[in-house]
Amino acid sequence: MVPVSFAPFEFAGQAWRMVADAGIGRALYWERENALIVADLHLEKASFYAQTGQMLPPYDSRETLERVAQAVRATGARRVFTLGDNFHDAAGPERMEPHARGMLDALTRALDWVWITGNHDEKHGEAAAPGGTQVTEMEIAGIVLRHIARADEMRPELSGHFHPRLQLSLRGRRIVRPCAVVAHGSGNRGGRMVLPACGALTGGMNADDPAIVAALQPARTIEAAVPAAGKLLRFPLWPASTKTGGKAA
Repeated sequence: MVPVSFAPFEFAGQAWRMVADAGIGRALYWERENALIVADLHLEKASFYAQTGQMLPPYDSRETLERVAQAVRATGARRVFTLGDNFHDAAGPERMEPHARGMLDALTRALDWVWITGNHDEKHGEAAAPGGTQVTEMEIAGIVLRHIARADEMRPELSGHFHPRLQLSLRGRRIVRPCAVVAHGSGNRGGRMVLPACGALTGGMNADDPAIVAALQPARTIEAAVPAAGKLLRFPLWPASTKTGGKAA
């Protein structure tokens, strides 16, 4: 079993932990709500592409759901909130092979599971929620959970959509890691965070991509957050920096 570690930090006046498997953070644990938050599962992405002749190993849903299950076991979470793009398309639930479907059924039966929908869910017609509850967005304890960050949002916000990742050069080696992107509020705005993608076959966008920076404006500062050795390392993204070093949370 892949080891799981935690990087504790504060956001919007709440205690959180970034859940990292094999040192790569893909999920967020909210202590107050005993809840696991994941973004961009893109379940059944491989089977979607197989329909067009692009053959990929058909076990991405198993791997993604095992990541979620492992994080649930490690944190003891009783609730799961997804942040959209849950299936790669509306027919995804129908294509799930029995093993992956059994994993999903077990998770949604055992937990208070909420599917927040995203643009992929809507682009191909929303997939019927296979267990759990389906909503477009929600607010808990003053924090908004949705798929895509909204430029007019004044409240603290958690979102997904962009699949952020951080690229670093260390000792001549290029290292790429999924990361969260955190914007610190400007004026009376609350903090905002974009979570990394949790799906096994999800690609990534550079954390300092103009699209991500623009989605989180106006902000005082924007930084990438990466778990390492039980700490959350922070790398300034905006205003621009060299991004060669980080500080621990």
